[in-house]
Amino acid sequence: MEQQSTAAETAASPKARIKQAYLDYVLRKGTPPISVFKLTQKLGIAEQEFYRYYATFEVIDREIWADFGREARTTAAAEPVWEQYGSREKLLGFYYTLLEILKRNRSYALQSLRRSLHRMPGLSPRVLDDFRQEFEAFVAEILRDGRRTEEVATRPLVQNQYPRAFWQQMLFVLGFFAKDDSLDFERTDAAVEKAVTLSFDLVGRNSLDSAVDFVRFLVRR
Repeated sequence: MEQQSTAAETAASPKARIKQAYLDYVLRKGTPPISVFKLTQKLGIAEQEFYRYYATFEVIDREIWADFGREARTTAAAEPVWEQYGSREKLLGFYYTLLEILKRNRSYALQSLRRSLHRMPGLSPRVLDDFRQEFEAFVAEILRDGRRTEEVATRPLVQNQYPRAFWQQMLFVLGFFAKDDSLDFERTDAAVEKAVTLSFDLVGRNSLDSAVDFVRFLVRR
């Protein structure tokens, strides 16, 4: 086993080794290393080798969270029924897939979330910057599809702000996940369904849209 592990480590790229060593340290200690030197010394590489790939430990954290989001989107989109899903089902599929990934990586995810959310209560933690940008682009795309199928109402004055609003929903879900002590995070699953249902009730056509259409009709006459 030790020989196999060493062979796999040798085959890994320096960047991958650094990221894995950082992740292992956080999982064991519950906190990032106190310095880059300490981590590179343990890896047996020069300190400048670290800086060829990462400026700080925070950059590694951002990359790990971006990886979670990319894996969730890729995995959800690989489902045979994905193309038949509407916008609401696609967002739900993404959320549930992401939660499964976070459950597999729960020790790191919970430590990282609790550390970040505690440091910046009510704000988007910087550790989620890359994750946020890609999530908002994903939401914008599925909402555009929703407008084409009329699942999402066309509201030119506000619709460009929807991705930011859905990001606040994501922060709610992650915060709920970080505090959830139910078995297998069952309450988080329920919170996701209710949050997504509410958001699509709000962005879908409703009585306000009908009233606006009626006023437009009267004005044109």
